[in-house]
Amino acid sequence: MQEVTTKQLVQENYLLYIYTPFCGTCSVARSMLEKIESIHKQDIFYEMNASLHPEFMQELKIESVPCLLIKEGNEIKEKVYAFQSIANIYSLLLEYKPELFKVT
Repeated sequence: MQEVTTKQLVQENYLLYIYTPFCGTCSVARSMLEKIESIHKQDIFYEMNASLHPEFMQELKIESVPCLLIKEGNEIKEKVYAFQSIANIYSLLLEYKPELFKVT
């Protein structure tokens, strides 16, 4: 995962993992996302330390961490707070990043 920049936050589409460093649940969520990225051998998610971006958290009404913020077509589509499992994250990827599953 790569740390999100201000430039990337204005893009139309992204998957943003929001966390805090001392959150145990965030560590579990991060390991799921890192596993997915290692399987696909590419960066799929951006990451943001919520502690460093309080204005962003308030503006988008992020309720808790971990949060997977899904932005598509310049609109917030989902805020996922319960990561549940890798399979659950894959169901979101099938919907929002179908290009990951195209056979070449």
